[in-house]
Amino acid sequence: MTIVVGYTTRPEGRAALERAIVEAKAHGDDLVVLNVSEGDGVRDPLLASETDLDEVRGLLSHAGVEGKVRQLVRGKDAAEEIDSIATEVGASLVVIGLRKRTPVGKLVLGSNSQRILLSVDAPVLAVKA
Repeated sequence: MTIVVGYTTRPEGRAALERAIVEAKAHGDDLVVLNVSEGDGVRDPLLASETDLDEVRGLLSHAGVEGKVRQLVRGKDAAEEIDSIATEVGASLVVIGLRKRTPVGKLVLGSNSQRILLSVDAPVLAVKA
């Protein structure tokens, strides 16, 4: 089975990665780490650098988890890409990170997070940093 994790360099992205590694090890699953930019990859603060991605590969290797790191800049938002990749690999679980929200922000949750929770066919685990 395969776990898909949405990764960013922010604390919530790191928390999602760490939890996905724990889940992959516990269940013997492979891991697909997905870093996405829907627009300008040069100016997008969520797009990881090659150094960041090498660090992720090192974490997977150190943990003994089989995995792929994919970075996509195809004009689609993170929710679309995660849903697409989860379907493509037949994901057994999707892990995403949530950031702290104000009371009003909690009402809306966040467009990508909400869309992932509602649209992905696999179970979704949402973690906080």
